[in-house]
Amino acid sequence: RRYEKVPVILVGNKVDLESEREVSSNEGRALAEEWGCPFMETSAKSKTMVDELFAEIVRQMNYAAQPDKDDPCCSACNIQ
Repeated sequence: RRYEKVPVILVGNKVDLESEREVSSNEGRALAEEWGCPFMETSAKSKTMVDELFAEIVRQMNYAAQPDKDDPCCSACNIQ
């Protein structure tokens, strides 16, 4: 039960090569909205948004690790 909330981030890479994209930014945003997850565009080559992506991954992991108040992960878990 604890792992039911899986962090998901949709990432479009090669933001620096817009003419070579196979998926547009709008398509990525629409899919992320459909999936209910964040969407980010990065470039490994120019290091654009890479640090921000890793920070968002950590945020999503921390959020997913928090049990719901109404559905604790175990009887010892009591969030006030």
